[in-house]
Amino acid sequence: MTSWRVFIEQRGSSEDDAYTEATVKLEAQGSPQIFVGEGNGPVNALDQALRRALRPAYPQVRDYELTDYRVRILDEDRGTDATVRVQIGTTWQHDTWTTVGVGANIIEASWEALSDAYLFGLLKGFGADE
Repeated sequence: MTSWRVFIEQRGSSEDDAYTEATVKLEAQGSPQIFVGEGNGPVNALDQALRRALRPAYPQVRDYELTDYRVRILDEDRGTDATVRVQIGTTWQHDTWTTVGVGANIIEASWEALSDAYLFGLLKGFGADE
């Protein structure tokens, strides 16, 4: 079972005063593990935590690069309650792939796209021979 959470703390009035932390819980090598990442916003923090979680078993993920992040509102008449689609572009060397997450919560949709990006790269074997 995998779970995650994101914590954002605004410590002042400027963008530089924000602190973002993500925690990812998953089972790795037969036992529950908790990994924490800090980042420039919630998606970057989730990315850092997920990379830390995967690196012991899959060191090649360190070479996966997130190259594009797009959000689109799917039902425009609902305002901030709208369903969103998040699209993430990822590369490894000369290979590029795109994953998508959809949901009412932009962070949840981002998590879906992000975790699928790593899963796709690992299933395709990108970087496994290095």
